Amino acid sequence: MTWSEMQPLLEQASWDTLYMVGVSTLIAVVGGLPLGVLLVLTDRGGLLQNTVLNKVLGQIVNVARSMPFIILMVALMSFTRWITGTTIGVEAAIVPLSIGAIPFFARLVETAVREVDHGLVEAVQAMGGNTWTVVRKVLVPESLPSLISSATTTVVVLIGYSAMAGTVGAGGLGDIAIRYGYERFESGLMWITVGILAVVISVIQFAGDYAARSLSRRGRGSTVPRLRLLRAAAPAAGSVTVPAAEPAAEPSKAS
Repeated sequence: MTWSEMQPLLEQASWDTLYMVGVSTLIAVVGGLPLGVLLVLTDRGGLLQNTVLNKVLGQIVNVARSMPFIILMVALMSFTRWITGTTIGVEAAIVPLSIGAIPFFARLVETAVREVDHGLVEAVQAMGGNTWTVVRKVLVPESLPSLISSATTTVVVLIGYSAMAGTVGAGGLGDIAIRYGYERFESGLMWITVGILAVVISVIQFAGDYAARSLSRRGRGSTVPRLRLLRAAAPAAGSVTVPAAEPAAEPSKAS
């Protein structure tokens, strides 16, 4: 196969892969971020402690994460057909990719949020902040560098999943590698596909690492002073303010 024949195939397959991974990543972040935060909040000692709910969510996440992706795709074929009307193609592949990525990203979010300094949480609570305020002002902003690294890892994993989805006609670079590189013995096309995937993964990893490092450097010097300010502004828990005693009135002199 000549380059003029391979070029249109590779261009379309590359766009299909980026589309699948992009949409799946967006769905994974939208679904996995609140799920990961909820796992932290409902854990023992959390702001919304609920042992039963935490155990149920944890088991669901563990089962979904432990299932091999190729088996997950087959198991979800009926659900995929109900959602998209087909089980092949780019749109159909987004369904199992998203469902497989949500629990994966949720666990990474849980790990990132647990690393937040608990003193900041206590300070916000001491000032009267509710759970939503703690999540919005402390947990998510303080764990943002780790969350970006987690999203980068999820994108890299999804690229591998999308290549695997090509074995069942999902489209993308994996489909090209299987149909032309493997079944038609076009080894040159297969190695070009591998090279494209390696370049894409390297670029995404570099961009994610750079963004995470930039945010980490920006927030490194501000966390401790902000914590001190919050603690100084917040009244001590359980403290009782004693009003100052008024000076005793001088006895009136008899006229």
